[in-house]
Amino acid sequence: MHLTKEDIHNLERIKRLNIINSVSGIKPANLIGTKSKDGQTNLAIFSSVVHLGSNPALLGFVMRPTDDVPRHTYENIKETGLYTINHVPVSIADKAHFTSAKIDREVSEFDRCGLNEEYLEDFSAPFVKECFLKMGMKLVDEMPIQINGTILVIGEIQHLLIPDNAVNEKGYIDLSLYNTAGISGLNNYYSLKTESSFPYARAEEIPDFGA
Repeated sequence: MHLTKEDIHNLERIKRLNIINSVSGIKPANLIGTKSKDGQTNLAIFSSVVHLGSNPALLGFVMRPTDDVPRHTYENIKETGLYTINHVPVSIADKAHFTSAKIDREVSEFDRCGLNEEYLEDFSAPFVKECFLKMGMKLVDEMPIQINGTILVIGEIQHLLIPDNAVNEKGYIDLSLYNTAGISGLNNYYSLKTESSFPYARAEEIPDFGA
């Protein structure tokens, strides 16, 4: 299959959506938890969380356009400045997936999808109890992406919760140990398996690959 820009543009809408959502490969599956100032919790799955820097510890995620469709996650973050990012294990992928449904603001996805809230003292945003790796985030910036109306939401890690046995002496996290899920497109979930680990790449240490 070879699709030009024009071919992509002329594809049936759902087929185009599915193809383009899949071409970036396996993406992380994360649940973002928020709470409004009125105490209403919200939970939504995202596959766009990206590392932006380690000092300070910054992560970003892409919020879809907010003009026509209510985005409860974004509204809550703007109200309180706090949210959580929770890695989705394969065991709850079905529950996590259905948080993407359009649910009334007065109904919590935690309750509707059978997941449990968990809190740290002095941090109001809800974590997902069923997730093994979770982060408490503070909003520090947002960058509108003019070409399609999306927003890059940037947060700094305030709390990082990981089981001790998932982190080795060098700080590498074994995501396969707790069966973290990945997403391709909007509907397909994958389990992760550690295949290889290589040292930091230095030019003088590149092996002879026989090129």
